Amino acid sequence: MTSSTAQARSAAGKRARPAYRCSECGWTTAKWVGRCGECQEWGTVTEDAPAASGPRTTAVTPSRSPARPIGEISVEAARATPTGVSEFDRVLGGGIVPGAVVLLAGEPGVGKSTLLLAVASNVAAGGSDLPTVRPAGERAPAEARRPTPSPRRVLYVTGEESAGQVRLRAERVGALAPGLLLAAETDLATVLGHIEATEPDLLVVDSVQTIASALVEGAPGGVSQVREVAASLIAAAKARDLPVILVGHVTKDGSVAGPRTLEHLVDVVCQFEGDRHSRLRLVRAVKNRYGPTDEVGCFDLTENGIVGLADPSGLFLSHTGAGVPGTCVTVTLEGRRPLALEIQSLVVPSSLTNPRRTTSGVDSSRLAMILAVMHRHAGVRLVDQDVYASTVGGAKVTEPAADLSIALAVLSAREDEALPQGTVAFGEVGLAGDIRPVTGLDRRLAEAARLGFTRAVVPRGSFPRPVEGMTILPARHLGEAVELART
Repeated sequence: MTSSTAQARSAAGKRARPAYRCSECGWTTAKWVGRCGECQEWGTVTEDAPAASGPRTTAVTPSRSPARPIGEISVEAARATPTGVSEFDRVLGGGIVPGAVVLLAGEPGVGKSTLLLAVASNVAAGGSDLPTVRPAGERAPAEARRPTPSPRRVLYVTGEESAGQVRLRAERVGALAPGLLLAAETDLATVLGHIEATEPDLLVVDSVQTIASALVEGAPGGVSQVREVAASLIAAAKARDLPVILVGHVTKDGSVAGPRTLEHLVDVVCQFEGDRHSRLRLVRAVKNRYGPTDEVGCFDLTENGIVGLADPSGLFLSHTGAGVPGTCVTVTLEGRRPLALEIQSLVVPSSLTNPRRTTSGVDSSRLAMILAVMHRHAGVRLVDQDVYASTVGGAKVTEPAADLSIALAVLSAREDEALPQGTVAFGEVGLAGDIRPVTGLDRRLAEAARLGFTRAVVPRGSFPRPVEGMTILPARHLGEAVELART
């Protein structure tokens, strides 16, 4: 046997060797292992079908349109068309662009199908916007007052529920429209056939993990199937200038299930967040080729459907009127949207060797650090006290700008003395006891003034613009902030 023949057989054997792929993240390995080396999940590595051999380069084909100077390119076909749901349009950057593929991911039961069913019905009816709760006297923004387009045809493909179940939900939320077409399918070829037959103006697929192709090996939701389904739907969207909204599942850590390339293929990736015990739902853009990624849409999920919230600050305030010991208000930024949020604290004597530090909506590690700084730099002794910290309305505090309000709430509960009426606080507490500046201070102050607050403890050196009716109290150190908040 010649050396060339041996090399050819060796190369053929290497090509025929089976490969194994993780169904969660797409990690590949030459041999089977029980635990994925990338996402550390157990039992997700399965044998992957070998890739087709042969040349991948195709012959040169004539282009559909010649290359032109960039200044001569028309932008009318690429302008965003409002869906009529102002909070959803805010996140998308004004609406949905023809040919755009949007991936909406979220935990099970958070309300993804309810939101998209309302969006599909609204687009199909070409009528009024979803009900939006706005403050008294406030007008809708200009982009929300634009006339909605004429009625259009929308194809809603469900792979998780039967058509009858979707119809019952549509009746409950008032999402019945003549132009809304419903199909319960799980085969990719059949879905593409529905697109050919109906020629919709908008396609909603719920969800991409339930659609499978008969030409690709693997179970629905696997890496190969999700990649094939997404690639086929994206190709159909680009060829027809058809906007497509895909519903995606998430893993235990909150990331989008399936191969990571799915997020790179689509144009917009939105996360739908919310606590099961809270009615508030947030939609934020993680990736957006047509707009900003720092906008957040707020919705109120009820038994009768989903309602847009243009002013969600009232959900996180107790509205008790008189001052209550152990409470302090701050304003957080969700994207570019300021949200007023109330921090509540309870401090009681402890009989335990290690006192309790219990939180709800507040990072426990952040609270422990703030208590240590208060003990060291403000003289507040809490080593023999149980400390409880919580937020109102099920909100979650993640940014350091709420550190000062947490410290003042704990101090107010420790001394059983309420802060002066109309006080808000912003600032990051450092380990040296210093109060560090925060971003977006002007927007935070403007939101606090709009809600009727008159005193604001802020980091010294921030130089905010004067706000009518608001007294600015700058503080450089935690001890100074405590003294200013008391007076």
